Amino acid sequence: MTGIGVMLPNTTTVEEFWGNISGGRSQIGRLTRFDGDEHGLPVYSAAEIGTFDHRSFLPELRDNHAAKYTREILIAMSAVEQARQDAGLDIGYHDPRRIGVLMSSSRGPFAWWQRVLTGEEPGAFGDKGAMFRGLPGCPASLSAIYTGAQGLVSTVSNACVGGHQAIGLALRELRSGSADAMLVGGHEFPIVPEVAKCYAAMGGGVMSTERDHPSRAVRPYSADREGFALGEGSVVVCLERESVARARGARIYAEVLEARTFNEAAHATSMDLTGKLTASFVQDLLADAGRTAEEVGYYCAHGTATRYNDLAESRAMRALYPERRLGQLPPISSNKPIYGHTFGIAGIINVAATSLMLHHQRLAPTINLSTRDPECDHDHVFEGARDTEFDLAVSLSFAFGSQTAVVALGASS
Repeated sequence: MTGIGVMLPNTTTVEEFWGNISGGRSQIGRLTRFDGDEHGLPVYSAAEIGTFDHRSFLPELRDNHAAKYTREILIAMSAVEQARQDAGLDIGYHDPRRIGVLMSSSRGPFAWWQRVLTGEEPGAFGDKGAMFRGLPGCPASLSAIYTGAQGLVSTVSNACVGGHQAIGLALRELRSGSADAMLVGGHEFPIVPEVAKCYAAMGGGVMSTERDHPSRAVRPYSADREGFALGEGSVVVCLERESVARARGARIYAEVLEARTFNEAAHATSMDLTGKLTASFVQDLLADAGRTAEEVGYYCAHGTATRYNDLAESRAMRALYPERRLGQLPPISSNKPIYGHTFGIAGIINVAATSLMLHHQRLAPTINLSTRDPECDHDHVFEGARDTEFDLAVSLSFAFGSQTAVVALGASS
C-alpha cells in the first residue's frame, strides 16, 4: 500500500485521518440531514460531511462536467485522486492499461434516488447528467477517466464486506500479473431517513439513540452500548505490485498479505456466535499468508457496537487462542466511534487505519469504552493510542447475508 485518500467528516488528508483515528477524536455530531422525530425515529447522531468543494482536489475537472455529477460522485473521485497523489503514482510513467479502479458501495447512489423520488430534485431526469448520477458504478468509471486508468474498473456491492472483497479482487489482478497498480476504495452516503428506518425496524440496540452527547453515540464492547451511528464519505487506497513500488522508490505504508471472504450459509442477518467458524477462517487466511495466529499483534475489529457483532468478535478471539488467558489475547480496537458505520467502505477504512498503525507502530483506540461487557472482557485498546512493536495485523468485517471477510496486513520490510 503506497497511497491513501480520505474524504470523511472533517477529514480530507491522511494526516487528519491518522490524527482522528489515533487521537480518538470522534467526528460524529448532531444529525442535521433530517429530523429523526419527524420520521418517528429516535436517531439524533451521525458522522456527516459538511460543505464540500471538489475543485481543490480535482483541479482539471471542467465545470461543465462537474455540474453533471452529484456531490457524492465528486467526493469519491476526490478520494481516488488523493490516493493516487499520495502514492506518487504517475499514470503517464506506467502503462495505463495496467492500472485499475475498484470500488465498494452497499447502496450506490441511494441518496440521489431518494432526493429525486421524494421530489427534492424536480426535473432531475431531464438532463444528460441523470445517467451519471443514478448508476452505482459511475464513481469508479469517472475516477478512471479522470486519472487515465485503463485497467479493470468495477464496483462491488456486498454490504459491509464489500471493501475487503474489493481488496481481494485487486490482489488477484496484481498477483496474476494483469495489473501493476490498483486504486481500491469505496463510497457510501446512507444518511437518509429510509436507511435509518431499515435498521431501526430490526429493533433496539442496532442504531444508537444518543441525543445529548453525539461523540459518545457509538460504544463498542461497552456494557451500555446501544448500536451504531450512520457515517458517510469515501476512502481509497493505492495497492501496487511490490516490485513496481520498490523500483520507483515509493513510500510503503504496509503490505497487504492476503484477503479472503467466507459465506457461512447460515442466518441471513446474524453471524457465527460460537466464534469457532470465524476463528477457523482467520487461521486459514493466515496460513495462506504463511503466518499463524500466534504472530498476530493486533486485530482491527468491525466493532459496530451491536450485541451480536461484539459477541461474535469476542468469542472468535477466545476460539483463536484457547490456551491463553483473557489478558494475553492480542489487542483489538474499533474505529466506528470515530466515523460511524459506513457499510461499503467500512473495510477500506479498517485497512487504511491498520496500515497507518503498522507504519507508525502505534495502535489506535476504541473510544467511549468505559465499562466493558463481561462477555467482551479482553485486551481492548481503550486507554488511548498504544505504542507497540508488531508486524502482523488482521482486519475483520461481517455483513448481512451470512458473510465474513478478513484481510491480513504486514509491516513494510
